[in-house]
Amino acid sequence: MPSTSALAGALQNRAIKGENGHLEVFIPMGVCPSVTMLQLRDNFTGVLRPWARPEVLTCTSWGAPIIWDGTFNPVIAQKKARRQNLTVGLTVFAVGRYLEKYLARFLESAEQHFMVGQRVVYYVFTERPAAVPRVALGPSRQLRVEHVVRERRWQDVSMARMRTLHEALGGRLGREAHFVFCMDVDQHFSSAFGPEALAESVAQLHAWHYHWPRWLLPFERDSRSAAALAQGEGDFYYHAALFGGSVATLRRLTGHCARGQEQDRARGLEARWHDESHLNKFFWLHKPAKVLSPEFCWSPEIGRRVEIHRPRLLSAPKEYAILRD
Repeated sequence: MPSTSALAGALQNRAIKGENGHLEVFIPMGVCPSVTMLQLRDNFTGVLRPWARPEVLTCTSWGAPIIWDGTFNPVIAQKKARRQNLTVGLTVFAVGRYLEKYLARFLESAEQHFMVGQRVVYYVFTERPAAVPRVALGPSRQLRVEHVVRERRWQDVSMARMRTLHEALGGRLGREAHFVFCMDVDQHFSSAFGPEALAESVAQLHAWHYHWPRWLLPFERDSRSAAALAQGEGDFYYHAALFGGSVATLRRLTGHCARGQEQDRARGLEARWHDESHLNKFFWLHKPAKVLSPEFCWSPEIGRRVEIHRPRLLSAPKEYAILRD
């Protein structure tokens, strides 16, 4: 087998050329130290079982768990969450053609798999509230629709959500929910997404980048940007299609990202990956309490990976030419 450095070099060449050869599967993810393994626990899963997944990295350098299938007991997680009498919020933006294309399946699959047995409040942000599909909701589950102004460019739609979420978290959403997850609409739930994902702050490993060496990760590198990370900075590359946490922490996160975007706009700048770049800057400065493995937000376009046992969310094929006008 080629050396790790040789694989990383080949991966860099393919990344520069825009090729997708999946050479990253041969780059090891690392191993969680035994001492850290014994200490991994939280308020929703109790004692974790990181040794059940020796082939993947199950903890961070700051001692946060990386949640993979098999490392937690879902029954214990359900019981712990019920005892805390929580309400979990789930926000999604459905603007333009994304509403007709994806929203119904997203909500219907969420009713089957998202926080089953818990109190849930969905918040749909759209410029066309009357077009939101009617979805049958289970007991203790509510749907709220919030009107937003449609931005001119799709990049602005993506970036404006941090400002909108910040305001919502300071209003009714923040009063109704204890914890909130923010997700993209162009995906659907495929299996149980439960309280094992809850924490004060939750980041999602990006399915396309979780094997990549840190120096190759697509962080914002323009030092003029508020989202910039210098070489050697950054822990993992996190996906903005899924993040979450307590209301207080998400207020700080969305406020940080919105302010960073405003600073960049005032300087005539735009971060490479828009709100995702600012999200990664926040999680570098404020380490997440829990990291979700790529199983929680997987892309079928990647193909089969032996370490992906049970995907929770599956992203839809990208149809930008049709959906973005």
